[in-house]
This record gives sequence, structure tokens and C-alpha cells, in this order.
Amino acid sequence: MDVERFTLGEGETPLVRSRRIGPAVGLEHLYFKLETVNPTGSYKDRFAAAAINEMLSQGKRRVVTCSSGNAGSALAAYSAAAGLECEVAVFIGAPENKLKQMLAYGARVWRIEGFGADPEISRATFKCLKQIGAAADAALQVSSYQFNPVGMAGVEVIGHELVTQTAAFNRSIDHVVCCAGGGGLLLAVYRGLKTALEGKEQVDFPAIHCVQPAGNNTIAGPLREGSSLARSCESTTAVGGLQVANVLDGHEVIRVCRETGGNGYLVADDYIFEVQARLAREEGIFCEPAAAVSLAGVLRAVAQGEIAADETVVCLITGTGFKDQCAIDRMLADTNCPVISLSEFQKQSL
Repeated sequence: MDVERFTLGEGETPLVRSRRIGPAVGLEHLYFKLETVNPTGSYKDRFAAAAINEMLSQGKRRVVTCSSGNAGSALAAYSAAAGLECEVAVFIGAPENKLKQMLAYGARVWRIEGFGADPEISRATFKCLKQIGAAADAALQVSSYQFNPVGMAGVEVIGHELVTQTAAFNRSIDHVVCCAGGGGLLLAVYRGLKTALEGKEQVDFPAIHCVQPAGNNTIAGPLREGSSLARSCESTTAVGGLQVANVLDGHEVIRVCRETGGNGYLVADDYIFEVQARLAREEGIFCEPAAAVSLAGVLRAVAQGEIAADETVVCLITGTGFKDQCAIDRMLADTNCPVISLSEFQKQSL
């Protein structure tokens, strides 16, 4: 196996212009970066590809990780393809479909009570994972710069792609809006943009904004309040993937958002679910709730007059809707698909 080229086809995801939601609020240049089309359905495939390539180069054979769902699914898939073992400690509240996806790839999965919601339990679990991952044949793979800058470098490519794609539309980016749990995605996009824009003349760096569910206020609230430090919390959000009670990359996220002129936005779970449904029904984009958080933040910023009508805005749509069955059921609570007879169908078609 050529470890330098090991891939499942991640990256080069589309950037599409909003057809209805953006114009409805006065934004003619709102774009969605569709990370949903990566091999396992989320941007975490970029992380997994870089992380597994590094392990193969070092002769490591066992992946140890923790996840709220997407990172575990990605690492399980890439481990399976590379012939590695994969062990995943899963945050409590992780959607069942993500657990099934990990198990389908052959991963060993542990669900730990309180993990991801309680800061003390989360810290203790991380400590245990570090010990397991320290074995000679193993590597701890957590999608955070604090734990794995090599893997996160794979996510930085999003920033390069955005510069190339918006240039093809003859646009420069004014705002990039990211959801955040631990904050690694936002930090990776910032670093990718910084590298891609370095040396380019007359290009202003985009403002990068952090959006979180109100029930996981580790970064966005402190950022808006003027604090320089993120803070741990007791996570109460029902939005899978963003239930990260610990700071992780939060301090650095606050720094880069403030440096670029970005801000923090907190959005309620019910509003996130509403925006998720709008993306499906108005844009044809079927995403999980966490992926709708960035657009919820954009709509909040527009309503508060913090994004201008003529500016170019990019939302990261981080994961597919198929990953969260409960969210699908919630979206379709008032919808049914009855079985009818042919004669009834014929009457309706007349």
C-alpha cells in the first residue's frame, strides 16, 4: 500500500450558492460548502485520511479515539480500508445511526455515561484514552489540534478549496461561519485560508464566526462577551456532534475570530432544527442538525445587522442528515407516507 496516497476520495467538496434562503433575507451571495458528500458523510474524513496516513507511515496498527459520532465513523471506515483496528469511546447522546455506522465498519465502540456532557467525567475519560493510545502499536486520534495537529492539517484543505472555488465565482470571501464543539474545524479553516491567501494582493481576510448551540456555550458566548478564554460547561444541547463540554481548541478559536473581526453566536436547539428543515425543503440540502448550526448563526447575524446584504458569506455544512435518525423523525413528525390502493392513486392523479 502506498501510504503517501491512501485515500477514500475525501475532499474537493462542492460550494453551492443559496437559491432561496439567502435571497429571502437579502443575501445574494450566500454559499454552502457541502462536506456531506465526503465518503462517510462528514468533513471528518479529511481528518481521518491524514491521521491514518501518518499511522501507516509509523507502522501503527490500532486507532484509539473518542467521538460524538462523525470522527468515530470516519476513523472506523479508514481503519477498515487500511486494515487497522479501531476503538472508539463515544460521547453520551451520540446519534444511534452514527454508532451503527462505526459498528458496520468493524470498530469496537464504548458508550460512557456522562462522557461529553460532564466536564469531570470527560477529563477522566480523556486521561484513560491517552493511556490506551500510548501503547507501542496504537495512536490516539482526536480531531483537535490539542491532540492531533497532523490529522487536523487534513481539514485545513477546506480553506484552500474555498479560496479557489470563490475565485471561480469572481468573489472574495467576506465571512466564513462555522459551527463549533471543541473548535477544531473553525481553527483548521482559518489556518487553511491563511496559507491560501498568503501573498495575495488586495485580498481582505474574511471574518470568521463561531456558532454554538446555547446548551454548549464554551466558545461563542465568551467570544461575544469580550473574554479571551473559552470555558467548560455542562452540555445540555440535543444537537449531536456539538456536545463538547470541555474547552479543547476554544482559547485559540476566540483569538482567531477576534483577530479576523468575527463574532460568536448562540442559537437555541429548536431554531437549529427549524433551520435544518429549511435547508432540506428550500435548498435541497439534507444535513444533520450540527450542520445547520452555521446557517442558524448567519440568519441571526443578518437579523442583528452584523452581515451586510452585498457581502459574500460561506457556511460550512458539515455532515449528512442520514447520520441522525432522531433528527429525521423530528423533522417529519407531521408528515406521513401512507400505503394506498392503485385505484385511490388513480383518483388522486386525475
